[in-house]
Amino acid sequence: MSGLAADACRMERGKTVFYSLRNRLIAIFVLLFVLAFCTMSILIFNQSRSMIRDHIESSALEKMDEYGSYISMVQTQVYDLASIVFNSDTTKNWDALISDPDASSGEKNSAHYRMSQFLTQTTNSYSSVSSVTVYRREGMWVSSGNQVVFDQTLVDKPWYQDFIHDYEYWVPAGQDAAELRNNNPNPVIGMLMPIGSFEPGNAKSIMKVNVTADYFLDPLERIHLGTGGSIYLLDQDGQPMLSQSEYVAHANMKKAVDAIRTGTGKQGVVYVKSEEGAKEILVYKKLAKTNWMLIGFVSEKDLYAPLMKLRNTIFILALVLIVLSILLATWLSHGITKPLSRLITAMRYVERGDFEVAESRVPPAKFIRNEIDYASSTFRQMVVRLRRHIKDEFELKLLRQQAEYKTLLMQINPHFLFNTLELMSSLAIQKRTDDTVEVIESLGKMMRFSLRINEDLIRLDEELKYVRYYVSILHIRFGDKLNIEIDEEDVGGLVIIKFILQPLIENAVKYSFASGTEGHVRIGVRRRQGRVHLTISDRGPGMPEPLRRKLVEQSGNAQLDYILNNNGGQVGLGNVLARCRLYYGKLFDVQIEAGQGGLGTTIELILPEQEELSSCIKC
Repeated sequence: MSGLAADACRMERGKTVFYSLRNRLIAIFVLLFVLAFCTMSILIFNQSRSMIRDHIESSALEKMDEYGSYISMVQTQVYDLASIVFNSDTTKNWDALISDPDASSGEKNSAHYRMSQFLTQTTNSYSSVSSVTVYRREGMWVSSGNQVVFDQTLVDKPWYQDFIHDYEYWVPAGQDAAELRNNNPNPVIGMLMPIGSFEPGNAKSIMKVNVTADYFLDPLERIHLGTGGSIYLLDQDGQPMLSQSEYVAHANMKKAVDAIRTGTGKQGVVYVKSEEGAKEILVYKKLAKTNWMLIGFVSEKDLYAPLMKLRNTIFILALVLIVLSILLATWLSHGITKPLSRLITAMRYVERGDFEVAESRVPPAKFIRNEIDYASSTFRQMVVRLRRHIKDEFELKLLRQQAEYKTLLMQINPHFLFNTLELMSSLAIQKRTDDTVEVIESLGKMMRFSLRINEDLIRLDEELKYVRYYVSILHIRFGDKLNIEIDEEDVGGLVIIKFILQPLIENAVKYSFASGTEGHVRIGVRRRQGRVHLTISDRGPGMPEPLRRKLVEQSGNAQLDYILNNNGGQVGLGNVLARCRLYYGKLFDVQIEAGQGGLGTTIELILPEQEELSSCIKC
């Protein structure tokens, strides 16, 4: 009695120590990590991110306002210059003279020279304008620097067609033919205006005012969003106006830009998620005169890079403290938690049925010092005994299953042999020597297959060869009264358990003659979706529905004693179904279609498709 009390006291003391350790571990983690670093890092990060975001957004919008004023100033100069050229008498006289079919070539050349001089003088008065060129529909143009060029491909230029048909007044940055003739390969932005008419489609002459793209681009590149953000100048259709080749907006960003372009907002900030799920900030401002837009992209990852670095530093420090805490907790609880962890892991493997691994997880105890050691040792002994018991039961079940299968297989050969010997006796009495010899030869070939009792599997083509030997014996027995058709597909190297077709054919022939003087049997072999379908059909009297249901139900559970002791007419069928169920298990299926009143019976065996060298399904 005192021993039980002492054991109970020790268990209670161990329980108290365990829960006391758990409380200390919780206190260490809460104090060193959860309450201190998590709370501090979250507050600092969120507050700093909010401050940086507000500063960047307000700064970007302020710089966009300044850049918008700069764009407006440049556009005003372009419009003023275009207005001077449009309203000039020199331009009107040139346009009228060039349009006059009676004017001589000399007069036209002189007019071209005066027009070029006028354009040169006008261009020099505006610092932001690179050049002014006047184009004619018939394929010629006049520009500053005494340039008079005849170019029949002019009307095919995309910018020319867009202006004539779609009234696109501004041309995005690109190289210009007039600029190239002046040795200026730099991209320019052009503004188009009709001469002599306000409708582009009715004008015979078109003026193009070029501004160097760098005039717009240089100030824009001085506006920054974070360290890697960029700002782009887009036209009214959302296309880049400058030579910023890196402008590639993903699908979600394009949707946001289109919504801004068609919306009523003049400026603002939009948050968009990329296709990878990253959050991006879009800052925009619309320019009044031309409906252009300034669009700025920056990812949160780039914008908050310094803050992210600070957060990572905090996390690393927190991780170091966690590791120290874990080491401390491990040192404190090593004597208790380690054996319990091993025991719990072993229990999980037992739950999965892996007793061998479970046994290895709990090593044998050299000394039993406490209750945990005792529990571990007892659990290990239980696992060892349970594993041995299951192994013995499995081996006995496997041996019993194999014995049942062999017994069923042995039942087939005597049954068939007796029937064939009776036929041979009848042929001998009738002195049909040739038929007797043929039956003996076919029987001998069939017996060679039957003697291979140690082989469970046989090639399907060999099983069909065995069937043909049997069919030849049946033809000798019944003559022209029996018609057997074999419809087979290419079975390749498939294997099945042996002697499953001959008993079914024997039954089919028997019942075919039960309702008439002629017998008709059809044998089908085909492959469908990884399964082998073996079909035996006859034109006998059919099978009663209760008997059909009984056979199908019995096929789901191989009952050895019932089949061996059954003296009824379904010995062969029951034997085949039992052997298929024992060997293939749930992979085997049978379908019996039994009509009545002379409609016949069809039995279909459905087996798994198994190659000759594949692993055995029986296991």
